Amino acid sequence: MLKRISVLVLAGLTAMTVASCGSGGSGGGSGDGAITMGFSQVGAESGWRTANTKSVQDSAKNAGITLKFSDAQQKQENQIKAIRSFIQQKVDVIAFSPVVESGWDTVLKEAKDAKIPVILTDRAVDSKDTTLYKTFLGSDFVEEGRKAGKWLVEEFTSSTDPVNIVELQGTTGSAPANDRKAGFAEIIGADPKFKIIASQTGDFTRAKGKEVMEAFLKSNPDIDVLYAHNDDMGLGAIEAIEGAGKVPGKDIKIITVDAVKDGMQALADGKINYIVECSPLLGPQLMDLAKKVVKNEQVPARVVTEESTFTQEQAKQVLSTRQY
Repeated sequence: MLKRISVLVLAGLTAMTVASCGSGGSGGGSGDGAITMGFSQVGAESGWRTANTKSVQDSAKNAGITLKFSDAQQKQENQIKAIRSFIQQKVDVIAFSPVVESGWDTVLKEAKDAKIPVILTDRAVDSKDTTLYKTFLGSDFVEEGRKAGKWLVEEFTSSTDPVNIVELQGTTGSAPANDRKAGFAEIIGADPKFKIIASQTGDFTRAKGKEVMEAFLKSNPDIDVLYAHNDDMGLGAIEAIEGAGKVPGKDIKIITVDAVKDGMQALADGKINYIVECSPLLGPQLMDLAKKVVKNEQVPARVVTEESTFTQEQAKQVLSTRQY
């Protein structure tokens, strides 16, 4: 009888052990097959960012993924705190759009040690250790800058006069600001008539874009072109240009990046001359990648979103169908 009891106890302990080993995802998770994602967003600095947030939230809901969302309010320290909180909560996967490119190795190693996969969305990091994240989903910002530069070169192809350009950069140290500047400079650098006479950050916001453009106009009376790293800064700059008694799109040619609805309306109205698209609707692709990395499936190290460019006439044709 004693022997039979011992066998039953041993069997019970074995069953408990098997059940314990079979529960939990890569970082702990809920154990019921459901995925929990921790997502740290840059902030809500622009129409693009608001659309990006909605895309992620809606797509998580549609995919049956529980989303723990954190708004970093444009501060890297807030994102690092959020990622550490996600690690403590043992989420299954972490996704985030880095405020700036550098300074992530320590916290990403903490996630790796906790066996929680990380996906970069929209923006990259400059870490040399690419094992700290599984994949990067987003636009090719350098190519966006190149597209802006190519339109400018074609627009002034027959001109021999100097072309004075002012540049409204994105958040200092961020991937889109660095890359959009580099791609643009690469293209226009081949012709010495193109001169960037002033370049300053507008923090990707409409208010700052207006403020910086007002300063540009006071110190540089002969501006031919404005290159803004996003629509919102360009829209703020339009207010400054009109306030100075100039006509945006005519007296000063304007190129922006994003193609949010307000920007596209300004393009259709002739106040912006050219927009390079940067789609914020990354949610569906992000959720697909999340499911794969949680299952430890192979994913591409880089997933580039497909995007277009728009002239004034093209904007008029598609404006009514824009989702953001």
